[in-house]
Formats: sequence, structure tokens, C-alpha cells
Amino acid sequence: MKLGFVIIYVDDVKKTLQFYKEAFGIKIRMEHEDNGIVLYGEMETEGAILGFASPEMGQLNLGGKYQKITPEKDPVGQEIVFVNDNVNAVYNQAVKAGANSISAPVEKPWGQTVAYVRSIEGTLIEICSPMNA
Repeated sequence: MKLGFVIIYVDDVKKTLQFYKEAFGIKIRMEHEDNGIVLYGEMETEGAILGFASPEMGQLNLGGKYQKITPEKDPVGQEIVFVNDNVNAVYNQAVKAGANSISAPVEKPWGQTVAYVRSIEGTLIEICSPMNA
């Protein structure tokens, strides 16, 4: 089984795409507009495609039956994990771009460096170093 996409429903797809581009250096792969509003967009990672969809797409695809992510409420029970050798640099860039710091980089007992931020739309993001195999 191959993980192809992770899609997050957000209020402002265009703004969210720009944030992830600035915060994490991820390239915007595509944007789908309708009547001048970006309803869906994709970002290229080194793994699965990271997509963002509007509430309109959430209504169309899911009948609106999903828990809305917001920066004001507690994070929903999921996280995105970005793996990078320089956790400190990625963490600092993300915070500079507008992410809210949850936990600054810390070395875990198993040797991995891990930090947590929340993105502008409220998604919980883990930034971590690769696991040593």
C-alpha cells in the first residue's frame, strides 16, 4: 500500500499553501480555482502529496461531516510529521513564518530531535530528525 495523499480541510487554501511554502520550503504543485477562489491545492513533499481543500470541497466530498481544524481549539487527533536533519533551522523558519510554537526542539531519549508547532490553520506539526536505523 502506498500513501498517496494527505488532505486537510482549511478555510483559506491559498493562504495555507503560502504558509507551508514559507514555513517549510515545500513547493506548491497545483491550485484548483473556481470563481477566483482556490478550492484545492497540492504541495510536493519527498513522500506523499500534501493537499489542502476548502470547506466547499468538504461539503461536496463529505457532506460537511468532518471536524474543522482551527488554531483556537485544541489540535485534532492527528499530526503531520516533517523529517529533516536540521530540526532547529526548520523550527525557527516555521515560527518566523507564523507557526505557533508548541515545543522547541529537544533531544528525545532514543536520540531523535523533535519539535512541535501549530500551523496557521491549526494543524499540529511535528518536526523531527530522522530515526537512526
